[in-house]
Amino acid sequence: MPEAKLDVITIGRSSVDLYGQQIGSRLEDIGSFAKSVGGCPANIAVGTARLGLKSALITRVGAEQMGGFIKEQLGREGVDTSGIATDDKRLTALVLLAVEAEGVSPMIFVRTDCADMALDEADIDADFIRSASAIVVTGTHFSTPNAEAAQLKAIRIAKAAGRKVVFDIDYRPNLWGLAGHAAGFERYVKSDYVSAKMRPVLADCDLIVGTEEEVLVAAGESDLLEALKAIRAVSDATVVLKRGAKGCIVYDGPIGDDLEQGIVGQGFPIEIYNVLGAGDAFMSGFLRGWLKGESHQTSATWANACGAFAVSRLLCAPEYPSWTELDYFLKHGSKFKALRRDETLNHLHWATTRRQHWPRLTAFAIDHRKQIEDIAGARSDRIPAFKVLAVKAAAQVANGRPGFGMLLDDKWGRDALFEVPKSFWIARPVELPGSIPLEFEFSQDIGSRLVDWPVDHALKVLCFWHPDDPSGINAGQLEKLRAAHDACRKVGRDILIEIIPSKVGPVDDTTTARALGQLYAAGLKPDWWKLESQPSAAAWEAVDTAIEANDPLCRGVVLLGLDAPQDELARGFAIARSARTVRGFAVGRTIFGEAAKAWFAGAMTDEQAIADMAARFSALVGIWGE
Repeated sequence: MPEAKLDVITIGRSSVDLYGQQIGSRLEDIGSFAKSVGGCPANIAVGTARLGLKSALITRVGAEQMGGFIKEQLGREGVDTSGIATDDKRLTALVLLAVEAEGVSPMIFVRTDCADMALDEADIDADFIRSASAIVVTGTHFSTPNAEAAQLKAIRIAKAAGRKVVFDIDYRPNLWGLAGHAAGFERYVKSDYVSAKMRPVLADCDLIVGTEEEVLVAAGESDLLEALKAIRAVSDATVVLKRGAKGCIVYDGPIGDDLEQGIVGQGFPIEIYNVLGAGDAFMSGFLRGWLKGESHQTSATWANACGAFAVSRLLCAPEYPSWTELDYFLKHGSKFKALRRDETLNHLHWATTRRQHWPRLTAFAIDHRKQIEDIAGARSDRIPAFKVLAVKAAAQVANGRPGFGMLLDDKWGRDALFEVPKSFWIARPVELPGSIPLEFEFSQDIGSRLVDWPVDHALKVLCFWHPDDPSGINAGQLEKLRAAHDACRKVGRDILIEIIPSKVGPVDDTTTARALGQLYAAGLKPDWWKLESQPSAAAWEAVDTAIEANDPLCRGVVLLGLDAPQDELARGFAIARSARTVRGFAVGRTIFGEAAKAWFAGAMTDEQAIADMAARFSALVGIWGE
């Protein structure tokens, strides 16, 4: 049998979870929701991918936007989506949830004839199943004949190929028709019918994982110890008993008369915020160890730690740790029982689960307000139209290639923002132009502005910061930068901090690096830095060292232009190419300045302006190099 290309394939539910954002509220009172991928198998696929396993999901989604979201988000997470079928007759499942109190999360499953429950044998490709070391089948998909047949087919293929079979009991009474629509949070209803469906599966399993209630229903027993013995009577599988805050016990042999006689992983006492999805995080951690040949104790410890992250945060899959984050937590722990309050863990989580990677970035910056207003003069009403032309020029140069972006503003760039290609990186300024000390434009409440922005748009803030500030201005500027930084982290947006020391004081090879060090020491860890060209390779080495010492997960640096002529930029680019942290540039007036003067004066047509800006932008892209 060929070596497996995948570590694990999960099978079954996939939904869009809509989480109420007002904590302590009934579902009736929720005012806004956060959207994420959900459903036990989808969550496990994400959780294992984040921990470094090669995972895939077999499910169905609707031929609509929510189904598209699931596939796109799983793709961003590194999950193989080739096993996801699109069902043009059914809608993607939805789940509405709220955190009403500690450990109490009412939910509504909107799953009437939903896409994932239409999974059938035709969706199970034998070669695909054989391509994985293990498959995970889940309890809910034994509740209907077609979904049951699909999972049983997958089990037969996996067993015949010598692959592992994992059973996540995943018992939701509501999804078996055993509770009303309002009882989505109900965890246990005894059912001989459900037990009769689950018991035959046990014999084919290599790993069985469930809560105390799930073990009872799978075995068809009323006593937990008897249930474990009943499972062992028909299966040699490793059995993992999840016990919530008490951790778990792993049974890998005969079941004795003492429940505690098993393998116990390290536990992690934390504050319970939301229990939903914790079991899927737990399974992800256990599979990371089990499939990589770790001891059961190690696998259980990793599982418990992943569960701890999940119950300490609001959402399901988006909150699961990356391997970097988990490894740090296992080595260093946290002084916070509410892990969501640990700034170090939060940064590691954010920086290792970003939506998109940008190893190279060449951006056309036309977020300028005052400079263009000065050029436009009495024709300022035409500024929005000119910015649309700039977008068309940038799109022409990009021609569908990755790694391109725009800086655009909210004041004059609203129309242009709608025209930017979806593949582009976008950053939007919030500083009041020219303000020293730093002030925000329009409103000092940055968080409320960010709520309205698309999730992929980055916040850009320009601060005239010099490390040798003698006036005390930087103390106030730091508070503004911190407000922008914290708002981005709370709302989930990238932040780009631009500093230009040369505009407020003398500079040498150490100036910019010292400025970065001051901002890092103040607790700021922006996703991007926008910096002026440095005078030497030594200056860039100092910048690299400052970034790598304080935040090795920083996305990197983009160079600004300061209206420099092309040949001067080319010299700066050449020096910057030696820097490890520089990813590209975000240049503006060098590209649009001449076209703007001519266009607003009526000496250049729209087409000529586009052509002129495209030629200048293309030249800079060429100078930077592929």
